Amino acid sequence: MKKIILTGFNGFVGQNLSSYLANHPYNILNLGRSLGQNVDYSWDNLDKIEKEPVDIIIHSAGKAHDLKKTSNPEDYYKINYELTKELYDAFLNSAAKKFIFISSVKAAADTVHGVLTEDEVPLPETDYGKSKLMAEQYIQTQILPAGKAYYILRPCMIHGPGNKGNLNLLYQFVQKGIPYPLAAFHNRRSFLSVENLCFVIRNVIDHDDLPSGIYNVADDEPLSTSEVVRILAKSSGNKPILWHIPIGFVKVLAKIGDFLKLPLNSERLTKMTENYVVSNKKIKNALRIDFPKNAMVGLGVTADSFVKD
Repeated sequence: MKKIILTGFNGFVGQNLSSYLANHPYNILNLGRSLGQNVDYSWDNLDKIEKEPVDIIIHSAGKAHDLKKTSNPEDYYKINYELTKELYDAFLNSAAKKFIFISSVKAAADTVHGVLTEDEVPLPETDYGKSKLMAEQYIQTQILPAGKAYYILRPCMIHGPGNKGNLNLLYQFVQKGIPYPLAAFHNRRSFLSVENLCFVIRNVIDHDDLPSGIYNVADDEPLSTSEVVRILAKSSGNKPILWHIPIGFVKVLAKIGDFLKLPLNSERLTKMTENYVVSNKKIKNALRIDFPKNAMVGLGVTADSFVKD
């Protein structure tokens, strides 16, 4: 039975991954801030990892991207870079064979023109993305002992039951019958069902011939925001209300919002209507897999969980 150390077990990804892996023959041990209930290793005593038989380390802990921009920038580098550095050093000195780091597509780019692949030259703009990239670069530049491998997974926007992010907020608007006024914008965005992410991680665990490197993780099909609104409306039993306001007029309103400091401004309009398409071909071809959930079905499962909440 493979012995796996997991960080971030209390987070959204960590909780889903723990439940998912519990149905497979692995011995999951948690690494947290201090030893105690459900915590087998602590950040203050990483040398314990170097002394005990360990097969795999999965690092999902990190400081998430703060959309409200209220976080201290230094916290991103302390948590996303420094802790990853310390844990990876412990991995290099341990008996573990695989190190799986849950990074982010934001380590590569905040804006995507075309389709984002692993060959894109990284140019993150936020402290979140920069801190993730620093952690990736540290992992890549260390001498890797024989028999060891690292896997840097870059998921796009992850969703699933228990997720309280932007999709939940959009669901609240749809449930209240508030129209979506930007249906004239035909944007395409990649999403990632947390079940598909867990499926990929399990396959990385079990495949011993996977080369070390960076792998994007995204559902197969990108979706428009209008399609997402339709899925959310279906789950809530409502009819989607999509307003096709002329794009030029909306952009003028956003310019006015820039001047008057209104909720709709040019920056927010760009974020709501931009394209962000991520390729998953590299990871699918390397593992020779097909994902269990397509994008629309996965979003449907997430939307149904909002109804139950």
